[in-house]
Formats: sequence, C-alpha cells, structure tokens
Amino acid sequence: MTDDIRLAFAHPSERAEASASAPCDRISLRDYVVEVEIGAFQLERGTLQRVRFNIVVEVLPLTGPIDDDVDRILSYDRVTEAIGVELHAERINLLETLAARVAERILLEPQAERVFVRIEKLDRGPFALGVEIVRSRDGQSHAGQDHQEAPHPRIVYLTNDAIAAPHLKGWIDDLADMGAPLVICLGAPDLATPQTGHAMTQRRIDLLSIEQNAWVLAARDLRCKVVETRTELDWAMKNNQICVWAPSKIVLDAVDGPSATARNALALATWFADEMNAKELLVIGGDAPTARVPVRAIPVDQVKLT
Repeated sequence: MTDDIRLAFAHPSERAEASASAPCDRISLRDYVVEVEIGAFQLERGTLQRVRFNIVVEVLPLTGPIDDDVDRILSYDRVTEAIGVELHAERINLLETLAARVAERILLEPQAERVFVRIEKLDRGPFALGVEIVRSRDGQSHAGQDHQEAPHPRIVYLTNDAIAAPHLKGWIDDLADMGAPLVICLGAPDLATPQTGHAMTQRRIDLLSIEQNAWVLAARDLRCKVVETRTELDWAMKNNQICVWAPSKIVLDAVDGPSATARNALALATWFADEMNAKELLVIGGDAPTARVPVRAIPVDQVKLT
C-alpha cells in the first residue's frame, strides 16, 4: 500500500517503469510550462495561467544501429508539438480533455506504444491542481489509421428576410442537393436586444440572440439541426445532416477568435467560413463580404439555386 501511494504521486517515468509488462525504451518531457487560457470557470476566461506538462512515452526498441539518425527515433519536438497543436486548436475547458487529446496525438507517432500524461495548473492557489492519464496504442481509436479529410461545407448566411421568405424550404432542398455539407448561419432576430454597457456580457447576449434565431429556423424546417461544437459539426457533415450554427461555444473557445463583434453576424459567418475552409460562402439577402473562401451574394427576390 505504501508503495502504491508513493507511485500515485511519483513522476510518470516511475509509474511507467513500475507498470511495464515488457522491456521498452522511454522518452520523457519534464516540467514543461506554458501559459494558456484554460478552464471551465468564468473567472478563468480572458486570463492566462501557467500549466505544467510531464509526459513519458514508451517506444518500441529500435532494431539495428541508430546511426545517430534523428529520423529513426521519436523526437522530443514531436511531444512539444503535440501539446502546441492541441492548445492552439481551440480553447479547452478541462485538463482531462487536453490530456486525452495530447495523448492521442502522440500515439499517432509510429514508434509510440504507451504514453503517460500529467498536466497541472499552477496558478489556482498555493498548490498544483492536475490530472494524469495513461493511454496505449491498443486502447485508443487509432485515429491516424482511420483519418478522413474534414469535409468542406457550403456555408449559407440567411438574412431575416430570407428566413421569412415563403420559398425557404425549397431553397434548403436545392442547397442540400448541391453536393457539399450544408451549414446555415444567421444573425440576430429583428427584436430589441438587452444592452448591458459591458463588453464581455454584451458579447454573450449578442451571441445568444443569434442562437435564438437558429432555433426559430429549426422550427420552420425540422431537417435543420442546431449544432454548437466542432465535434457535432464534423459528425453532422460526414452524415449529411443540415446544420444551423449556434456560434457561442466555437467563438468563445477560439484561440484566435474573430475580430468582428456578434452584432456583425455576417462578418462572424465569414470568419466561420474561413475557419471551416468552406467550399463556398453563399449570402442570401445581403451583400458579399471579403473572405478567403469563394463568396456569392444573391438578393432574396432573385434566388435561383438550380
């Protein structure tokens, strides 16, 4: 029992050695500290805090001479890169989520067999708060082997005039048949929005106003499903589901978020189209914005999609 308690708080390298079932090589990253915005609590938004990583990767022993060739080994840089990629992909609430994603990314490396990841927050008090996980190649989803390129959706921005148009369902029929996943973006409804005089709270209210409109559209056409996370979007696009974007989570969790405010919903949709590497941004009832992706704008009274 005493040894179990000691190992519970030991460095992951000791944990790995104690639990090894076969001889293996290990590489480790110790006390790697980065500053990042992370956390599920409101007080953790908009502020950086120090997070410490300790990672041990068990790798297959090399056969034959190494020949001092860096291409034959799992480089330490690949471990720090895995951390950087996941930290920059989106804002993360939970250390558990971050640890799992880092572990999965490291296990995509052909040499990696098992990985121990310990992550600790250093600024939440006079102590360290952390999680530790163990993942093995046999126990993970082998995402690298089953990788599919993310689909390129058609992003369609509908003005309120377009939402109210009598031909809306017919337009959605045509758009759904145009050979790309369909994601619909909207602005706020034509109603007075509460004003707080405070930038952060106003941003939340304005984003929620857009989401109210998303549910209005979902009620008008039950094929349209309101989605708010990138995971939901990826699944829906791969399964030919028509999506209506509820922007709050993706916008608030973005590492490099949009410069546009939620009151400029078309600019927000343009940022989203660029982030999704969309096949096209189609604006029905509004003007064409500037974007990295192809853009079309069609007046409501001139819509002809087929």
